[in-house]
Amino acid sequence: MLSNTNILSFFFFIIFLFSPIIIITAKFNNLTLLHQHPFPESVVQDVNRRVNESISRRQIFDTTVANYQCLTGNPIDDCWRCDPNWVNNRQQLADCAIGFGHGAVGGKGGRYYLVSDPSDFDTVNPTPGTLRHAVIQEEPLWITFAGDMIITLRHELMINNYKTIDGRGANVHVTGGGCMTLQYVTNVIIHNIHVYNCVPSGNSNIRQSTTQVGWRGMSDGDGISIYSSRNIWIDHCALSHCTDGLIDAIMGSTAITISNNYFTHHDKVMLLGHDDRYEADIGMQVTIAFNHFGEGLVQRMPRCRRGYIHVVNNDFTEWQMYAIGGSANPTINSQGNRFTAPQDPNAKEVTKRVDVDERDWTNWNWRTEGDEMVNGAYFVPSGDGLGNQYIMASSMEPKSAFLIDQLTMNAGVTGVPRDTTVAMSYGGRTRTTIAANRTSSIRPVKSHEGDGDFLEKVFGTVASAGTSSPSPSSSTTTIMLSLLILYVITNNARLLTLPFLVIL
Repeated sequence: MLSNTNILSFFFFIIFLFSPIIIITAKFNNLTLLHQHPFPESVVQDVNRRVNESISRRQIFDTTVANYQCLTGNPIDDCWRCDPNWVNNRQQLADCAIGFGHGAVGGKGGRYYLVSDPSDFDTVNPTPGTLRHAVIQEEPLWITFAGDMIITLRHELMINNYKTIDGRGANVHVTGGGCMTLQYVTNVIIHNIHVYNCVPSGNSNIRQSTTQVGWRGMSDGDGISIYSSRNIWIDHCALSHCTDGLIDAIMGSTAITISNNYFTHHDKVMLLGHDDRYEADIGMQVTIAFNHFGEGLVQRMPRCRRGYIHVVNNDFTEWQMYAIGGSANPTINSQGNRFTAPQDPNAKEVTKRVDVDERDWTNWNWRTEGDEMVNGAYFVPSGDGLGNQYIMASSMEPKSAFLIDQLTMNAGVTGVPRDTTVAMSYGGRTRTTIAANRTSSIRPVKSHEGDGDFLEKVFGTVASAGTSSPSPSSSTTTIMLSLLILYVITNNARLLTLPFLVIL
């Protein structure tokens, strides 16, 4: 068996031998980020194909199986919700993502971690059994909850690599200081969580992993902040009432899917891109699908600075300024959405080019295809290269916006009724409502004596047969390879492409 030293020596040789070819290929494909997809239109086409297949499957069952209520035509939901034993096969969810974030595996193959303690007393040495203790672990984990709970954070919740936060079977609320931060991480899934009332917090030491504690300045008060991260999937969450953005993705983040969420009562809903001058965000690729943009929203659904943004089969029921905005030549592909304009005659336009002259944005690639415009809404397309840009994407027609009710019927947190009130003490819910929504599938919490015995009960067995957590030696190899890749990027060019993906 080859030692780690021999393996690393081999990779050194391969990387430096082929790095000129890799750089040339990357420049040819015009990529700016390592994990940017070289053909975004093919991802768009795949999303449309999967939606079409799910709709067709539902239509077949409607005519052949009486009272078949499971299938909705939403390919994500139909992937796992039709399994009556899903509670014992939770990690199947990781195979259900679509779009640019479809590769996000979260904690698949890892052990289960049961959160039983909603407290957040210590951000440096978090208590075992808390959400903060779960997300800082080094190994892949599938995190579940022992019951309904309100987790009031003291400061930012720093989420480590390969984590799934799975709120199914419980009514889980995350609120307080900073809220959720994904910084320099990969493969994170956040599913079925209420996120609201997130406020700026910081100027404190916060543990980011089991081996790293860092000083954090004041956060912005985002609900979910994605910073220089990739392979991220945010699904079936309900977000509202945060200080800054509900979801912000910046600093070269890419391979992201934001799906089936319910957004309400907020001003600046979603920002994609750090700064108009930050060129790495050209490689940002985000899919926004099956979301409900609802009551009390003002703008940024999303606002895109650069990159390729696919907005597909969403329901936009309210905005006060605009729905989709951009400021530094992003590509926006809007397909099969329903846009319902407000009563204000000056706010009927779906789109807004922010702080830019018309002569500068006329060549931006902004396309509307199959969108339904309601109450006077209108989308202003642009770009003289639309025919070439979308020729592959258009070969698979998106499903009509007239199916939006069906595709977004379960948007938000599943298992609890939607709440569109403005009440903020518990995100629009009361303690009584939370208690009433308890389900019988929640596992009881056992008492514990000491951390060693407790952790044996917190961590379950590996859920997927034939999979295991990375060994320490493989982790070391991965770290070394990452350093090598960064060296090549720094000393040759900003651009890389698929040959590195094979190595990784």
